[in-house]
Amino acid sequence: MATTLRSYLELVRFSHTVFALPFAIMAGLIAARVDAAEHPGQTLGHWLLLAAGILACMVTARTAAMAFNRLIDREIDARNPRTLSRHLPAGLLGVRDVTLLVVISGGLFVAATLLFLPNWLPVALSLPVLAWLLGYSYAKRFTPLAHLWLGAALGLAPLAAWIAVRGPLILANPTDVLPAVVLAAAVTTWVAGFDTIYACQDAGFDADEGLQSLPGRFGVAGALRIAAGLHLVTILLLVALPAVTPGLGGITWTAVAAIGGLLAYEHAIVRPDDLSRVNQAFFNVNAVIGGLLLAAIGLDLWL
Repeated sequence: MATTLRSYLELVRFSHTVFALPFAIMAGLIAARVDAAEHPGQTLGHWLLLAAGILACMVTARTAAMAFNRLIDREIDARNPRTLSRHLPAGLLGVRDVTLLVVISGGLFVAATLLFLPNWLPVALSLPVLAWLLGYSYAKRFTPLAHLWLGAALGLAPLAAWIAVRGPLILANPTDVLPAVVLAAAVTTWVAGFDTIYACQDAGFDADEGLQSLPGRFGVAGALRIAAGLHLVTILLLVALPAVTPGLGGITWTAVAAIGGLLAYEHAIVRPDDLSRVNQAFFNVNAVIGGLLLAAIGLDLWL
């Protein structure tokens, strides 16, 4: 039982939840600050239910998307020496098992949006969001913008958290959601950048298979330049965040400067002629970024 559970967690790379979850939390914190100022007197139970709903939606949506990706890519993974040991090609889990995981986690995601009622927007948007998340698995078959598709999928996290807290109020005042939009755009370019770096490991394989990754289309050197450009846009967006978000200031600015340094380090250790530290750049460096910004925004809002 424990071995099977571990196999499922490894299948969906559960530990990689650290990439998107901090951005959902920070968007939720900013939205809660705005909402509490407009509607004082909300109970602790109200905020705990919102937090539980956001967490449940994040985990179930990501599980459905990752399991579906592994399911759809199983034949490609079986032909790629780097991914041959993944659970489906290696026979550690069966197609039926993973299909059931997709169906259950997708259903739980839709059900979790009911926790936000009478805010009806999460329920109404649940199926379109799920379709976008699952659709990513087909993207590299027809567009080199698949990395941006993945970035946008994770970028939905802060937008979704904002909608969960603010609800239909954003329809009457679209500028209300501007901080979440800036965060979503920053997450999109950040994820697209580091996913492009990660995909450099498969540049030759993707080109031979006709898969539309940026490294497969433009080569490793070209893809790394594109990734650097995407990360430059990320920093510019994060610099703009305090300007559109009341309550953010010096601590957030300091964190953004540190994030710029981390991204510069990431690009320094991955070169076209040396991809040996791609995994270090992909996980060790990027895992810090979300937590660092969340801590800074939390402190700025608290102080």
